Amino acid sequence: MGEPVAGGDRMDSVTRAFVAHRTLLFTVAYEMLGSAADAEDVLQETWLRWVGIDPGTVRDQRAYLVRITTRQALSHLRTLGRRKESYVGPWLPEPLLTAPDVAEDAELADSVSMAMMLVLETLAPTERAVFVLREVFDLGYDEIAEAVDKTPAAVRQIAHRARAHVAARRPRGVASAVETRRTVEAFQRAVETGDLQRLLDILAPDVVLLTDGGGVVRAALAPVVGAEQVAHVLGRIAAAMSLQPTQVNGDPALIVRLGGELDTVLAMRIDDGLVTGLYAVRNPEKLLRLERETTLRR
Repeated sequence: MGEPVAGGDRMDSVTRAFVAHRTLLFTVAYEMLGSAADAEDVLQETWLRWVGIDPGTVRDQRAYLVRITTRQALSHLRTLGRRKESYVGPWLPEPLLTAPDVAEDAELADSVSMAMMLVLETLAPTERAVFVLREVFDLGYDEIAEAVDKTPAAVRQIAHRARAHVAARRPRGVASAVETRRTVEAFQRAVETGDLQRLLDILAPDVVLLTDGGGVVRAALAPVVGAEQVAHVLGRIAAAMSLQPTQVNGDPALIVRLGGELDTVLAMRIDDGLVTGLYAVRNPEKLLRLERETTLRR
């Protein structure tokens, strides 16, 4: 009769460890994939591998779980890359409705912002994994090396290369949370009132609008570039939509409703008080998590 009890105790221990680190593991997977649905798949695969491990043999459960998650995410990232090649129109990360505490962690908020997630998309899979684990989660080079099956020396080189790549593409002048909120509010007022001049004053001359419809709903199949062109697009649809302020991926954003129904999530990149990037996610499959907050953690 003793063995079932011991087995039950072991399962309780395994479950507790996984639950304790689940939010961290989801955040790692999401930052690597840009897809909450794929991140959930990665967590399921991580769990299936974790239950086969004797927790008593694991010195650092957090590091071990992160390692499993990273390996599974890398596998998904390569599959996701092939899926994106046949994607209709621009591909944007799946937006997440985030709690205010995400915005309070400046480094976490920056790393999951739509602008940064798009920068991460330009990294090779292993570079992305190394950058995320080192720069966002502050893992040591030895730990990262085990996760990506590289030597610590190779990981250092990859981290240096990825850091330089990201630095060259991150926002030019990082705005404070207050400045960002003010810009978003001014943008909302300009769109709602149809004030073209005010909108042009907020948009950077080289602003880029990306719309992700996934071939499911109507969306521009190429980037819309330039303040006048972007303002024209926004002006055409403004009369039919309502805008609701929210927090998406740690940044202020707008939920667009048509006829009371969720239609689009509009996230922004703001540099030096001007909107330089607009990311309109319209693909219904990417809007499924917008009814509830998603907790992220470093």
